[in-house]
Amino acid sequence: MNGTAAERLRQFRRRLLNILGIVVALYLIGVTGYVAIEHWSPLDALYMTVSTLSGISDSDAGTLTAPGKIFTIFLILLGVTALGFLINQVVQALGEGYLQEGLQFTRGQRMLSRLQDHFIVCGYGRMGSRICEELAHDHAPFVVVEADPKAASQARAKEYLLVEGDASDDETLIAAGIERSRCVICALPSDADNLFIVLSARNLNAGVRTITRASSEEAAVKLRRGGADEVVSPYTTGARRMAAIALRPGVVDFIETAISGSNRSLFIEEFQIDRPQCPFVGLPLNQTDLRNKSGALIVAIRRADGSLIGNPNGETILASGDMLFCLGTRPQLRILADVLLPIKA
Repeated sequence: MNGTAAERLRQFRRRLLNILGIVVALYLIGVTGYVAIEHWSPLDALYMTVSTLSGISDSDAGTLTAPGKIFTIFLILLGVTALGFLINQVVQALGEGYLQEGLQFTRGQRMLSRLQDHFIVCGYGRMGSRICEELAHDHAPFVVVEADPKAASQARAKEYLLVEGDASDDETLIAAGIERSRCVICALPSDADNLFIVLSARNLNAGVRTITRASSEEAAVKLRRGGADEVVSPYTTGARRMAAIALRPGVVDFIETAISGSNRSLFIEEFQIDRPQCPFVGLPLNQTDLRNKSGALIVAIRRADGSLIGNPNGETILASGDMLFCLGTRPQLRILADVLLPIKA
């Protein structure tokens, strides 16, 4: 079927409103007819109309005259026709999937309204679908934005949260919760489309992080100038990875397993610490005892000015704004998160 799920839901609602209008018109015709023909009170006329249209034979409201009987037959025929039309519309809606898609759309809208600090993946092509698989594997909250009906149906089949529409359109990004999102990932094949999305996202949420793909180094430069925080070139990244596999296959295998392996036992996680939250700001690592408390290993620290400290020693002092890159099992990293950023009651 053509059109988005929202449009199909609106079309089905219009059908229901038309049916409701027909039912109301039938009752108005019945009441008006009985009042004019039988000279009954509006209450008696309404009672007789309800009895007639509901299939209940009841003449307690008075004996019908010949014109009244003819009108009643006419009213019954109209009611049967309206009932047949109603059944046809419901069966057609079920056959075309209006009800199911409407329920899915409504449920998706409720879930979207509750999303906070989520990812927005723009484009569900070859790259976008793989990104969604990784996010889903890590149980990260995300929503897919896709304009192509075929690609959108594929994302819907995976039961991903979906907004159908042009990702460069402000209304589409707002529907995806751009104001509450933490990151926008632009995975469209067109560099121009990705640039428009970055600009729109920045305009709607100045603090959102933007990651985009680029087809060339020249395009990557323009995307960075346009405000993209990170630009990934599939060709450059692929070439570097192939060279790294050739030179250091074991290292690459270990890093891949820790970052995105499906059966990984080790994970690399990042934690940003601030003075009000973290009790260890201003202390050297050997006084924090984080290794013994959690079992996780701090492999690198990125300072607030962007400088990177690899393999920090015990004398390295933690500072507010530091990003800690830590290696460990999922339980170890969970303990480390509780120690570094305790939740105050």
